[in-house]
Amino acid sequence: MLASNIDIGGKRVLVTGAAGFIGSNLVLELIRRYKDTGVSVLGIDNMNDYYDVGIKEDRLKKIDELTGGDSKLFTLVRGSISDRSGIDKIFKEFKPEVVVNLAAQAGVRYSIENPDAYIDSNIIGFYNILEACRHSYDEDVVDDSYKGVLHLVYASSSSVYGSNKKIPYSVEDQVDNPVSLYAATKKSNELLAHAYSKLYGIPSTGLRFFTVYGPAGRPDMAYFGFTNKLVKGETIRIFNFGNCKRDFTYVDDIVEGIVNVMKKSPDENENGVKYKVYNIGNNDPVNLLDFVDILQKELISAGVLPSDYDFEAHKELVPMQPGDVEITYADVAALENDFGFKPSTSLAEGLRNFAKWYKEYYG
Repeated sequence: MLASNIDIGGKRVLVTGAAGFIGSNLVLELIRRYKDTGVSVLGIDNMNDYYDVGIKEDRLKKIDELTGGDSKLFTLVRGSISDRSGIDKIFKEFKPEVVVNLAAQAGVRYSIENPDAYIDSNIIGFYNILEACRHSYDEDVVDDSYKGVLHLVYASSSSVYGSNKKIPYSVEDQVDNPVSLYAATKKSNELLAHAYSKLYGIPSTGLRFFTVYGPAGRPDMAYFGFTNKLVKGETIRIFNFGNCKRDFTYVDDIVEGIVNVMKKSPDENENGVKYKVYNIGNNDPVNLLDFVDILQKELISAGVLPSDYDFEAHKELVPMQPGDVEITYADVAALENDFGFKPSTSLAEGLRNFAKWYKEYYG
């Protein structure tokens, strides 16, 4: 295991995408763990309407309830990371010591319909974050109390593995075959982070997330979208005739991984670059048909759907969609070796928690 070299307690932490699924859960966990240490978390989120903004507002309410409205613990800036002047202002005034960039335009299929959103957020926005981190080391910025950004942690994606045939996916694998614009932007993030780490000494760690799910998640994800359709009596479409597998990773495991990584900025590698990339996945891919079977059982158990619901009448097996891949499967040996941690929440437990939340939230 690697020894931690950053104490999050008392630090100023910037979380982009703070009203998002992973971002809001990370903020909650940071406050739970470090609220008595003087930690200060600043979030930024553009609150776009890619999915129901009401869910994002409710996530923020949970944060507000935990902090009691204490702006020293958490403050949200409603803005976009693609706004260079806004990002520069945040860095100048807040002087973050740890930056976690989770803001991004998500979704493989949506990248085919609206590519501009991905360039704005995932490329230009991430470039703005890197530039701000770079200038945090300027002579007129650093002083006895501020040494610039100690660690940049950013979200990548399992999508970078594209059409790779070797499984499980390892961070040592070549990832030069993206099959979607979304995947290409995430690989670009890793390349940009490496270049900036080499040129300007920014310690950076990229995290390739594998199919994150859980309560109050993204409605465009399969488990959430399927549930919405089944509740309405609509038909769910299962792609590649059900022959896809996904490495579903529960959001609490993702957050635990992020917090562990935040506390250890990478040492210089053999090329003299403070740069690392890790997979965070459950290391246990599940066939989509099995996933649907588990989901329907949990939806019935939670009272979201009646016990006599005719699932077979509401399933349609269809061909693969452009941009999709047949399997995602994370090799998490590096994460386990360096941090003594790997995701462990079973799909049944995670979907049970989602179904209970769905019942409470929607009634």
